[in-house]
Amino acid sequence: MPADGPAAAPLIRVTDVAKVYDLGSVRVEALRGVSLAIARGEYVALVGPSGSGKSTLMNTLGCLDRPTSGSYVLDGREVTTLSKDERANVRNRHLGFGFQSFNLLARTTALENVELPMIYARGVPGRERRRRAREALESGGRGDRLDHHPTQLSGGQQQRVAIARALGNGPSILMGDEPTGNLDSRTGQDVIDLFRRLNREQGLTVIIVTHDPDVAAAADRVITLRAGLVVADAPPARHS
Repeated sequence: MPADGPAAAPLIRVTDVAKVYDLGSVRVEALRGVSLAIARGEYVALVGPSGSGKSTLMNTLGCLDRPTSGSYVLDGREVTTLSKDERANVRNRHLGFGFQSFNLLARTTALENVELPMIYARGVPGRERRRRAREALESGGRGDRLDHHPTQLSGGQQQRVAIARALGNGPSILMGDEPTGNLDSRTGQDVIDLFRRLNREQGLTVIIVTHDPDVAAAADRVITLRAGLVVADAPPARHS
């Protein structure tokens, strides 16, 4: 849950962020002055129609892309002035990602897939990588699939391995880009339950992009974007 006390600074603060793509004869304003703050331990859903800017905002928050203008402060550090390598270091050490397509390496086992970001982080000995990877897989309910390859796993199992991989470096923020998009409703609910458990039990800040109102309903806040602007920011509508 969010940190207690009025003096607690937000983990994320975005101020007047704009992102413009210059495609030659076409200039696309993907974000048009977005400002928001996310507290440590919050669970936030980004929603909106196709082309609303939600994926661009996710890429900005995930240090995958640099905004054209504006400020992005992550845990007290201004991100927009960092070099490409510095942003990569921030991603690897502080952010974990779960994608709609899982992005697992087909020829490596679940355990090896989870170890991969720790190899890039450097300085993590092999024995420690394996320990962390096993722990992350067990936390995600896939401790019984350590030696299985992605082709031997169902979609839900692959997504759990992908989430375990995202947890390997001990991030403070877990991001999901349509994490249930390739799953049936029951399996998707299991994955969202896992996101919620990680949020509650480990205090992870969770940010997901989704078009599914049931997925958004699990969040503490739903931030709605339209035409590159935040048009609503409120608790989700709960089903009766």
